[in-house]
Amino acid sequence: MRIDLLRSGTKSLPQQISETIAQRITSGLLQPGSKLPSVRGLASSLKVSQVTVSKAYADLETRGHIICSQGKGCYVAERQRNVPDTSAGWQDSYDDYLPRAQLWRNFNYSEVKYPFHLAAIHSSLLPLEPIGATMAALVQEEPELMASYGNFQGDQELREVMCRHLQSRGIAIGPDDLMITSGSQQGIDLVARTFVGPGDTVYLEAPSYTGAIDVFAGRGAEMIFVPMDEQGMRVDRLTAMCDRRPPKLIYTNPTFQNPSGATMSITRRQRLLELARSYRCLIVEDDPFSDLYFHQPPPPSIKSMDGAGHVVYMKSFSKVLAPGCRIACVAAEGNILSRLIAAKSSSDLGSPLLTQRAVLPFIDRRYEAYAAKLRTALRLRKEAAAMLLKQYAPAGVSWTLPEGGLNLWLQLPESPGIDKLHALADQEGISFLPGDVCYAGDTPSRHIRLCYSQLTQEDMERGLRQFLHLLDRHLRSIRQ
Repeated sequence: MRIDLLRSGTKSLPQQISETIAQRITSGLLQPGSKLPSVRGLASSLKVSQVTVSKAYADLETRGHIICSQGKGCYVAERQRNVPDTSAGWQDSYDDYLPRAQLWRNFNYSEVKYPFHLAAIHSSLLPLEPIGATMAALVQEEPELMASYGNFQGDQELREVMCRHLQSRGIAIGPDDLMITSGSQQGIDLVARTFVGPGDTVYLEAPSYTGAIDVFAGRGAEMIFVPMDEQGMRVDRLTAMCDRRPPKLIYTNPTFQNPSGATMSITRRQRLLELARSYRCLIVEDDPFSDLYFHQPPPPSIKSMDGAGHVVYMKSFSKVLAPGCRIACVAAEGNILSRLIAAKSSSDLGSPLLTQRAVLPFIDRRYEAYAAKLRTALRLRKEAAAMLLKQYAPAGVSWTLPEGGLNLWLQLPESPGIDKLHALADQEGISFLPGDVCYAGDTPSRHIRLCYSQLTQEDMERGLRQFLHLLDRHLRSIRQ
């Protein structure tokens, strides 16, 4: 078992080992019944003492992740959550370098009737027909597009269109400062693979986007989570943290944050940029939701205030247009962008040219009017969800209504038994995202994320009402 240990990190070695194995278990990389390496064997491979491994295993057993038997070894305990059975003999002992896979683990609910776990927009609200018609015409009229490798940096005309889009939002860049990626997830991965290595300090909001945590964990980074309030990341707390451990990178989703829905104030955005300048580090500004505001536009992006190239800005278009097209752009300058393009070229030889051309005319000519209608539709769904929460949410459950985006972030009472709730909801065809996957390690959370935009409004209301009734029964049972 491969585990990147940070010998000079803030966490003890037993804690690092315990948390990494726990994440592998909860994300389904280690199946129930799988045998863990012996204490002697793991200690030898990690070059630590047997006492260190014994402490880690004892902690895992105390928390119910594993079962240890004298003379037989330690095995992964049975869990309530359902995960695919991928065990296949020799494959179980074949080493990998994945510390966790929560994104895969928690999004594998394709058959669920009420999928509240996925931060997505229902197909009826997306412009699939015009984009599909453009793609069909391209296949008929320019079939050579399917035989062509695109520019590693992305189609020139699409970059020009996206550049105008970002300029209208105050981001002063040119087409040469943009790179097209296969969704923002690839952008995050490229930044991490290019600039983050084992032991580098990465700061994130607490909670944060699961997919980003997976990526940084895979690079062996030391992730430090910064508390949030209603104005987003507590930059004052971050400043004190950076004095102790200078950052290599700061990842933020400042507008209608995923999962909490909070929006960072303009003052904190300015202070965060000042902090990056003083430490000569990068900010990764992940911005999938800023066009999805309900009343007033959000504060300007951090990138719009960046004059020295400290911000790598990511804007997803596929999430609000056609998720299957996997189109996003990354804005950066100078040698930072050059190195990201080099990383992308070795990753996939460039994003598909056909899908880039398919979304181009819609972004160029119809995006703004479409986004205005989409904001109205999402606001109505949010208001309907808020009414149901007010009417049916059990006592002790709290939430903050977002001013944009796709998600509700609920806080449950003490000792909520989220694992059991997850299993009960699954039996009724309902899914949600448990808050613990929005942190690194094995951090317990009393939060859950519910997306109100993935279903039709009728199904959303029906499913949310059913879930709140289920939640009420569950909380009553654990109070008895």
